[in-house]
Amino acid sequence: MSSRALPKTPPRPFVTANFAVTADGRISTRNFTPSDFSSKRDKRRLVKIRATCDAVLVGGRTLAADTMTLGIPGVRGKKLPLRVIVSNSGRIAPTLRVFEKPGAPIVIFTTRKMPAKTRDALASVADIFIHPTPVVDLALALAILRADYGVKRLVCEGGGTLLRSFAAADLLDEIHLTFCPLIFGGSAAPTLSGVPGKFLPKSTQLKLIEMKRAGDECLTRWSVVRKKTRTAK
Repeated sequence: MSSRALPKTPPRPFVTANFAVTADGRISTRNFTPSDFSSKRDKRRLVKIRATCDAVLVGGRTLAADTMTLGIPGVRGKKLPLRVIVSNSGRIAPTLRVFEKPGAPIVIFTTRKMPAKTRDALASVADIFIHPTPVVDLALALAILRADYGVKRLVCEGGGTLLRSFAAADLLDEIHLTFCPLIFGGSAAPTLSGVPGKFLPKSTQLKLIEMKRAGDECLTRWSVVRKKTRTAK
């Protein structure tokens, strides 16, 4: 993919995120095991959130660890959300379930690090955008999704490093969090913003919009608070 000239503030989708976290703020164990610790109720909530979006986005490592298909089980007669994968390394196994499961089109944003064999193997099942930068330019990726695919609302489902990148680039608008009655512990277990100790350039302020108890879980929704810029008179 060649570089594109973008306006100063290109139109982009509304970006929400959906995560389940333990009581001590972990999204997985130190071994990055599949994120399957929330209830069936929370999993139904995940599907409902996907259904409100035009695209569902996930990082390559999370896609593989959770063996995701990024679909909406049991839904028919509705346009399914675009399936979007982000991977800086481009090391995405062509045998993953997402490429075998019928569903919405797949779009991959990656870099020149993607092996040629992988690119050739996936070219027939996905649209692939190769960024010339060391890491995927998320602002550009969002602008492409809006302009080329008509995506107005997108949900990010992980992992923490990808969410951190969205927050650091001020591209996050909302986040759904389900707090689960577990404690994983471990200094290496990933948090909502990736591996502990990697701080954001600046804090992201949130406003609590919804909070509901469901069994032993707490379902919440937060919006990102942005400071209003004052215009000169």
